[in-house]
Amino acid sequence: MKTIKFIFFTLAFFGLTTSAQAQRGARIGYIDMEYILESVPEYQEASTQLEAKVQRWKKDIEKLNNEIEQMKLNLSNERVLLTVELVEEREEEIQILEEEMLTYQQARFGPNGDLDIQRRQLVQPIQDQVFNIVQEVAEAKKYDFVFDKSADIVMLFAAQRNDISDQILRRINRANKREEAKSRKEKKEIEQRDGLSDEEDKEVTKREEAAEEKKDERTKLLEARKKQRDSIRAVKKAEFDAKRQRLLDERQRRKDSIINSRKGN
Repeated sequence: MKTIKFIFFTLAFFGLTTSAQAQRGARIGYIDMEYILESVPEYQEASTQLEAKVQRWKKDIEKLNNEIEQMKLNLSNERVLLTVELVEEREEEIQILEEEMLTYQQARFGPNGDLDIQRRQLVQPIQDQVFNIVQEVAEAKKYDFVFDKSADIVMLFAAQRNDISDQILRRINRANKREEAKSRKEKKEIEQRDGLSDEEDKEVTKREEAAEEKKDERTKLLEARKKQRDSIRAVKKAEFDAKRQRLLDERQRRKDSIINSRKGN
């Protein structure tokens, strides 16, 4: 069924492409949704939180499974000592726990389970945002087709120049910055960026990244110098404290010597 669907899509696509090319060259672009998701901080943070939940669920299942296995082992070792009624009662308890574990697994990891639902909730807002931005970019750049490289549709070849993932990602980041902007100056700067072409925006982004790297290098250098100064201060303080302690000890010895001398007299 999936193969038939793909063949139908391919025939339809090439039919439309041929028709479009008869009038003008068809413009085709694509995005990589996985790359975009991995580059959005909000998605990364939410994904980390979801993974922590998954690990807790797995531990719960493992704990329940260990309990069941231990009950089975105990029953196997004690079977000869138990009555038929007690054996049946133990087996029923094990069966109930196994059903509970299966129900828990389905509720967490099964179709439409908690993991499936929360993943959709996690991805859906970003997918909606990407979809809206793709519409804007496609209309502005006159693209005839925009595909998702990470989807089921097989792309046997994709030229890098047709990848608009970074354009989508830059617009997502600008939208997030626009929401986070507090001062009028920050909002004005973001509006000015909206007026730039993709190439101009890319160059500005490169300059900002280079400036940020220099800032990070300067910060690291200042931190290293501060660490060196703190280390020198710590050594000097230790020397001063040691010298002061020697003076105090010497003063105490003299005092004790005088007291002892007076006692002897």
